[in-house]
Amino acid sequence: MAKQALIVVDIQNDYFPQGKWPLVGADAAADNAARLIAAFREAGDSVVHIRHEFTSPEAPFFTPGSEGAKLHPKVLNRADEPVVLKHFVNSFRETELQSILDEQGIKELVVVGSMSHMCVDGITRAAADLGYTVTVIHDACASRDLEFNGLTVPAAHVHAAFMSALGFAYASVVSTDEFLAASR
Repeated sequence: MAKQALIVVDIQNDYFPQGKWPLVGADAAADNAARLIAAFREAGDSVVHIRHEFTSPEAPFFTPGSEGAKLHPKVLNRADEPVVLKHFVNSFRETELQSILDEQGIKELVVVGSMSHMCVDGITRAAADLGYTVTVIHDACASRDLEFNGLTVPAAHVHAAFMSALGFAYASVVSTDEFLAASR
């Protein structure tokens, strides 16, 4: 049984340029996520996809049953890979994610996806608190510009701040190339 799983968080259509909530660098992040998915599949390790849908049709994005809420074609799951539907930032909250991981004896998680400052952050902190060893692949994650108190924070700064915080106490944070080189 595999002890490591790749968790592909919310790489969904609405986060891409034609979607309702586009992220900076979504395509590049998805390309790196696809490379990791291929490597995990080749190694026989688990890949678990997370898909977010809000419960309200008035949500700004990921509305129930919409095209925007579907997984992006670059990272589609295979029939043997679970897709966990969530309604909250934390992918463990009110989902079967932990039971899927426990059934497979997974102890280490590799996290990729969107958004760096929300769902990637949420799953990484929760996973570490639950006792998993976590690695975040920083260039397989995407974010967007944020605004606070009249100040616009560029997506690159948002992403860097969250990766720095996660790397401080919750996870190892590495690039796709670093991770793949170490996995050989």
